[in-house]
Parts: sequence; C-alpha cells; structure tokens
Amino acid sequence: MKKLPCLAVFLFSVVYTLSAQSNQEEVELFQSVFGMEKKAMVGEFIQVDGEAGQAFWNFFDQYETERKAHGKKRMTLLSKYAENYLTLDEGGAEEIMKEMISSGKACDKLISKYYKSIKKECGVKTAAPFFQLEAYFQSSIRKLIFENIPCCRGIG
Repeated sequence: MKKLPCLAVFLFSVVYTLSAQSNQEEVELFQSVFGMEKKAMVGEFIQVDGEAGQAFWNFFDQYETERKAHGKKRMTLLSKYAENYLTLDEGGAEEIMKEMISSGKACDKLISKYYKSIKKECGVKTAAPFFQLEAYFQSSIRKLIFENIPCCRGIG
C-alpha cells in the first residue's frame, strides 16, 4: 500500500498530459505503464498461490484488457468535453453526459462481473480485495480526471 501515493502522482501526470493531448498512442502508452505498475501493486496486495493464483491472474489480465477499452472511451469523451466546454450547447453537453453516465455504469458492471468470476473460482477472500482495490483505483482516477475538467477545477 506504500506505492499508492506514488500511483496517485503518476495518475495525475497521466491525466494532466492526456488533458493537454488526446493522442490515442499516448493513451495506450500510459495505460501500458500504469498497467504494469498496477499489476505489481495488486500482486503485493492480493497474494494467492497455486491453481487459484493462476485463475486469479487469468481473470485479472482479461479484466485489464476490457478495462483499458473502457478507459480509452472515457478519455475520448472527457477530452471532447474539455476541448468544447466553452462552446457546447445544451444538446452537445447532454449527448456527452449521457455517454459519460453510460461509460461509468459499464465500468462498474465490469468490476462486478469480474468480482463474481473471481469469487466463484478463487473465493471471496481473493475477490473482495480485488473489488476494493479496483474501487480505490477507479475513485482515484475519477477524482484526478474531474480535477482537470475546466468546470471542476478548484472544487474539493
């Protein structure tokens, strides 16, 4: 858990850079670096061996692949919102907000799906920390993202 503050600093730099440049290749690079750091942290926090360990890491890798796709979509939406914030009309803002709400629900559903799969194969004592860590990561990322949206700066 000592690495969590370092992760927060890393995430801030990612979000700051992404808010300035929304290049898909850069998003993929940052996701890759974050994914490696994240996997190491998860390995320290969730220690499971044997067949259950192999099953957990298989689920984790599948989850990360799906999560990254959701993350790219979310970053595209947030970039679109930030870039057009001053010129968005009611319809444009509503369209982006509907997509953001849908994206958030899809992300929460994804975590829940993998919690259930991990619980079934590895037990609740492995699934619960997975869920808690993901909730923490998602909350931290969302906080940093919203701190960099023009209308939200200075809040919190």
